[in-house]
Amino acid sequence: TEKSNYPPDCTLKGDLFIVRNLIIGTSDATVYHLTADGTKLEKLFVEPKDAICAISCHPYQPLIAIGSFCGMIKVWDYEEKKYLFSRVFEKGLGVQSLTYNPEGALLGAGFTEGTVYILDAMSLENQIPEPFKYSRTSVTHISFSHDSQYMATADMYFTVAVYMVVVRNGHRVWEYLARLRSHRKSIRSLLFGVHLDSNEPRLLSLGRDRLLIEYNLLKSCRDNLEILDIHRTDQGNYPTCMVWYPPLTKELFLLICNSGYKVKLFNSTTKMCRKTLLGPVFGSPIEQIQILPVKSTLELQKRYMVFINRDKVGLQILPVDGNPHKTAAIICHPSGVAGMALSYDGCWAFTAGGQDRSVVQWEINLRALDAAVSLGGEDLTPFYGLVAGGREGKVYRELEDYFYYSQLRSQGIDTMETRKVSEHICLSELPFVMRAIGFYPSEEKIEDMFN
Repeated sequence: TEKSNYPPDCTLKGDLFIVRNLIIGTSDATVYHLTADGTKLEKLFVEPKDAICAISCHPYQPLIAIGSFCGMIKVWDYEEKKYLFSRVFEKGLGVQSLTYNPEGALLGAGFTEGTVYILDAMSLENQIPEPFKYSRTSVTHISFSHDSQYMATADMYFTVAVYMVVVRNGHRVWEYLARLRSHRKSIRSLLFGVHLDSNEPRLLSLGRDRLLIEYNLLKSCRDNLEILDIHRTDQGNYPTCMVWYPPLTKELFLLICNSGYKVKLFNSTTKMCRKTLLGPVFGSPIEQIQILPVKSTLELQKRYMVFINRDKVGLQILPVDGNPHKTAAIICHPSGVAGMALSYDGCWAFTAGGQDRSVVQWEINLRALDAAVSLGGEDLTPFYGLVAGGREGKVYRELEDYFYYSQLRSQGIDTMETRKVSEHICLSELPFVMRAIGFYPSEEKIEDMFN
């Protein structure tokens, strides 16, 4: 244009405008580096852009696999905080559940539209020619047997499916065995165990329909999954999760949590309820539990349990006895926690936040919890606080009176002999004492108490 007639002393001298390199974050969880000189766009990393429910830790290496509803599986080294490798599945395949097998060679993956993949743990390549497609809905649970001969899955249509390893032309291959719609409400846990006398795997499922079902794997054949036995775990409340109780006693137990904040121990063979205790009470019932792994055989007698409820992750000292000081919990995902995994050495816990698309790594400090227990008192001291008014209160005094009344009842009212006052009451008097304090147990609960 034509030359301006502005006086030269009225215009400020402008420095050269420099555009520095930029980091760009997108709404679909991708981060780019933009080199301004020459406008070069470099992709730095891609994170899951949808909910994360599936996480699993490797059984002997510091690896965690994270699966998202957007179809991405990423594997990280959690000690080095380093991303290792990933795989993105085609559109429409969302990862709902992930589990490493006990040897750590395979990774089982269940998807939101019902397919099941068996992947190589180190490359995420398919280990089966075609993925299994026997479910018509989201695969919520995957579990491997201790010898990796069987794999079981559960889906949202209350169906359990079993797959097994067979030898074909000298090669070990995975094949579908059978499936069964064994529950009428959502399946909360799917658990493999070991028959103590034969070392054969056993399979159990627990449903919100209050049924604990054990399957007979040896008698099952193609398209026919046999049921060994069915037991009801609760009456009013519904079970939320189960785990094998560590061998702290001679009897082997299944530990089952329910919606009434109770923890129940069931004999693993007879399925009889042997103990009912107060579980962790932190605003919502327990949703998942796992036993913390031990670093050495010296620690086998002191075990710990990690749990999650709606929004917290917590730790409890075993054996379970109802002592409230033995438990601690902390909010982990305010909008809800969707999954949990533990490191192989018991040092770390991981929680998946579902819709918040994050996984949090928690350091486990056992000494702090042990200190809280010792401060809470010994023997019955921690339990007095659970009764209204404590040890000096009216309820406690009433309990003492009922204790003496029940001894009078069992010794006979019309006797002139010297009374024997003991610290114990007859087992048969227990239901009467319960009713006297205002708790009216059902016949099933009375039977459980006697057990």
